[in-house]
Amino acid sequence: MTATHGVSRIRTRTAAVAGIVTAGAAALSLVHAPGAVAEPHHSAVAPTATSTSAPAAFSLQAESGLLPGASDATDSADSADDGADDTAAADDADTGTGAATAEATDAADTAADVEAATPADKGRGAEYNADGTLVVIDKKDQPKPEPASAEQIDQWINEALDVLRENGIPGSYEGIYKNLMRESSGDPHTINMWDSNAHKNIPSKGLLQVIDPTFEQYHVDGTSTDIYDPVANIAAACNYAADRYGSMDNVNSAY
Repeated sequence: MTATHGVSRIRTRTAAVAGIVTAGAAALSLVHAPGAVAEPHHSAVAPTATSTSAPAAFSLQAESGLLPGASDATDSADSADDGADDTAAADDADTGTGAATAEATDAADTAADVEAATPADKGRGAEYNADGTLVVIDKKDQPKPEPASAEQIDQWINEALDVLRENGIPGSYEGIYKNLMRESSGDPHTINMWDSNAHKNIPSKGLLQVIDPTFEQYHVDGTSTDIYDPVANIAAACNYAADRYGSMDNVNSAY
């Protein structure tokens, strides 16, 4: 082999290597070139498009239109609401509210209505029907009077006499006392629950056994509006007696 032939072979190998390198670069350039599509069955690697823009955000939508996390949060909120409702119901049961409270309120309202329909009366032993009428009894069942003390009766009569004088109504201590003791035995809370007035629902009341219509008509100003008040009862009775009989002194029986 001559030197010329050796140089020629070296150049040939160099050219061959250069050709291989050039072909490889072309192949790589083809695979990564923009818009390049791999030939079927030639590569298991899918072509990759090059871009300088950021990749679009990916959102996984559930069938309901909410992200799985959002759906979970909604379910958690619903569960919390259900839990709160259950807790409130439990609290109602523990504290007696709810239906029990409603029933108690209705019962209280009914009791208040009955109480409002039933007149307050201080009459000894008096009872009233649901419609407000007096429960009439037999004469033998009339409660026995409970007389006040002699001192109390004396004080009441003298106070009533002062009122009578101020209003020009006649009457004496003796006339008042005798009628008072006959009518009530000195019990300011006596109420007659058996006679004709009781049957008419206008029972006679108090020391001088005055019915409500008479008390209202002959009530003396400056005295109590309570028919069982001793001084007010005496004053109204004496005012009536003065109009009807001239004076309580002229009354010697039921009047």
